Amino acid sequence: MTSVLPNAPSTLQHDEIARRIPHQGSMCLLDRVTAWDTIQIRCEASSHREANNPLRAHGRLGASCGIEYAAQAMAVHGALIAEAQASAGKASPAPQIGYLASVRSVTLHVERLDDLSAALTIHAERMSGDDRTILYSFTVQAGLALLLSGRAVVVLDAAGLLLPGRTAIPVESPNGSTTSGTL
Repeated sequence: MTSVLPNAPSTLQHDEIARRIPHQGSMCLLDRVTAWDTIQIRCEASSHREANNPLRAHGRLGASCGIEYAAQAMAVHGALIAEAQASAGKASPAPQIGYLASVRSVTLHVERLDDLSAALTIHAERMSGDDRTILYSFTVQAGLALLLSGRAVVVLDAAGLLLPGRTAIPVESPNGSTTSGTL
């Protein structure tokens, strides 16, 4: 993997990631982007070991929480591509927000993530897409061990996809974060 443009960053640290995605504070789970190009991104994280990880429930971090790690990698990937396109003068207006619309074919190979001592490696690869939706495949590993894998659909600018007569409304999740639903 190589960066999209010679002047585009090839790696990012936590603070640089947080500037590019809506997840802030302890909810920004990724430590670094280690490589990316227009098709894929590879990130690392150690926040799965932290007792204050906001995704922990009942004293543990279930393996399905790895989907959020992958979703954040996809968000950073989208932001990096938009920046690269803007720098090259190729950009149409960048999407305001991407929403994880669905996950499919998710396979969990472990029960939990918080008991792993190795850093997580998150890989997301764009399989197809257009200006409205993107299909990614993803894996989360610890060392050579595959922890989970699957596919995800990201919808960009979901408000533009609303049917006539529908209104986007904020919806609060159990952890207190806000997303949009429809009426």
